[in-house]
Amino acid sequence: MTRSTPRTVLHRAAGSFAAAGLLAAASLAGAAAPVQAADTPVFTLGGPAETALHPYPENGRPKSSTVGISLNNPSEDEENGGFGGDFTLTFDLSGVAGVADVKFDGEANPDCKVTGTKAVCEDWGIWPGLQGAADLVVTAADGSESGDTGTITVTGQADGATFTPFTTRLTVGGPDLVMERLPLRTELTPGEKQQAPITFANRGTRDADGVLLTLRYSRGLDIPQRYSNCEYTVDDPDQPDFGSTTALCSVEGAFEAGATYTLATPLTLEATERAYYDTFLYRIQENSAAQRASQRAGALFERGTGGVLKAVPVTKGAAARSTDLNPYDNQQDADFRTENTADFVAYGDQVAGPEGATVKADIGFRNEGPAWIGHIRSGEDVATVDFTVPQGASVTSKPDRCRAVTADGKYREDQTSPAPRYVCNTSMTVRDGSGLDLPFELRVDKAMVGASGAVTVRNTWLQNPALPFDPKPANNTAFLVLNGEGGSDSGGTTGGGDGGSGEPSTPPTSAPDPEKSPSGDSGSSASTTSGGSAGTTGGSGGGLASTGSIALIGSGTAAAALAAGLVLFTAARRRAARHA
Repeated sequence: MTRSTPRTVLHRAAGSFAAAGLLAAASLAGAAAPVQAADTPVFTLGGPAETALHPYPENGRPKSSTVGISLNNPSEDEENGGFGGDFTLTFDLSGVAGVADVKFDGEANPDCKVTGTKAVCEDWGIWPGLQGAADLVVTAADGSESGDTGTITVTGQADGATFTPFTTRLTVGGPDLVMERLPLRTELTPGEKQQAPITFANRGTRDADGVLLTLRYSRGLDIPQRYSNCEYTVDDPDQPDFGSTTALCSVEGAFEAGATYTLATPLTLEATERAYYDTFLYRIQENSAAQRASQRAGALFERGTGGVLKAVPVTKGAAARSTDLNPYDNQQDADFRTENTADFVAYGDQVAGPEGATVKADIGFRNEGPAWIGHIRSGEDVATVDFTVPQGASVTSKPDRCRAVTADGKYREDQTSPAPRYVCNTSMTVRDGSGLDLPFELRVDKAMVGASGAVTVRNTWLQNPALPFDPKPANNTAFLVLNGEGGSDSGGTTGGGDGGSGEPSTPPTSAPDPEKSPSGDSGSSASTTSGGSAGTTGGSGGGLASTGSIALIGSGTAAAALAAGLVLFTAARRRAARHA
């Protein structure tokens, strides 16, 4: 008996679902689960609705395809929602007798065996979520003909659990739609347009009855046309995604085997004023209700109001006929780099309170554009907010994404007690008009006049703090000022000023554009910050460890100390401005 470790689950999932492509859903679920007792888990079997088989060749060995069978545990409790028992999957192969030969990938499925028209897999443990259950290796049977078809039904059994069955269809022959790569220019300038004459071929053994063209382009790109036979959706602006637009275009017609087609009118691909790093993906599949539903993945789409997108033959019957039937060549994509900039502006705060009080401070930064910044391929965080705590104060509450570090920015084991400095990473995208808002709570341990801490938005690498896309490093640093102007008897307030000059900058108070909501609401990855000194980070060159004046307010000499402290605080700010 093989135990399903997380590693084997991932291995199976990779093998089972790769053919679905970047945009397609991993599987089509089986029938709706029957009503069960609350304590009886119900697991759903799934996989591709249909798989085309390479016709049996006149010479040589038949080419195989893989049918990945999935198993979904709907529990959202990752720690306690797993099923820790033995289970059996049974495959009824009688429906494909004479149509297909079936075996298992022996390495991924060592406990699966085929006997006549029945196959059985035994395993243990079902973790929450979608996972690969078995990989069927299928070939056309000797003597089968193009168009022959049959089904395989999968059922499951386990003590204390119920499985919904799943049926998949195998058909000999079929269309093989192949997307050709476009010779696109990838080094662009804002406003630059180029034509995208999408071209595809059918290298299969039968015609395709209509095709589904999927287009997906990230936030900095646009295709101005909105065709009436296309549906469009844009990523939820509240999610830390790429702000991409997806178009699903149903193109009618019989697309003949052996022919090549192109769009009657090429698409126009434009690098907008917010372009920086961007991606364009284009995919072709045979059109069907199941395929459209899979691509929609539950998102809301809106139909275009323009003309009809059509495809016309480039060659008819001239392309080399093939039994490739390869689902991996339906898609192409291109990455673009646009010569553009984004101005990340840090903002601080002014707060005040007596000794022992807790004050709230809002710090962070805004992307004033024009570009959005997204690390589409690497998934790395775009930037880090580096915050030095003012002297005389200690942090009592911080955002979850923020980590405590030492005064010079190095790793700190202790993440529970107050630290002198915090680093807070963004997500992998920061949209134009958005940024990162970081609410902190601080306890006033000693009432000092004008103590301040730097708030710097910088690169995630402390040793190389400059943001490569930001042409205005002077405004990358602002300050959180504690008891700076009005003494210690007021609550937290927000002050204005130029972040690059050492003044606390004011965060935007107006509501942002709905399409420009702050990114990074979900978790961030760990910073690689190490080494460096507090006085050399941040694009402005200002010292992160600068804390302004630290004149202690005594009960008998408060007025004199306050006046002296304000003088020292003003001098400190002027020194910071000269070094900025």
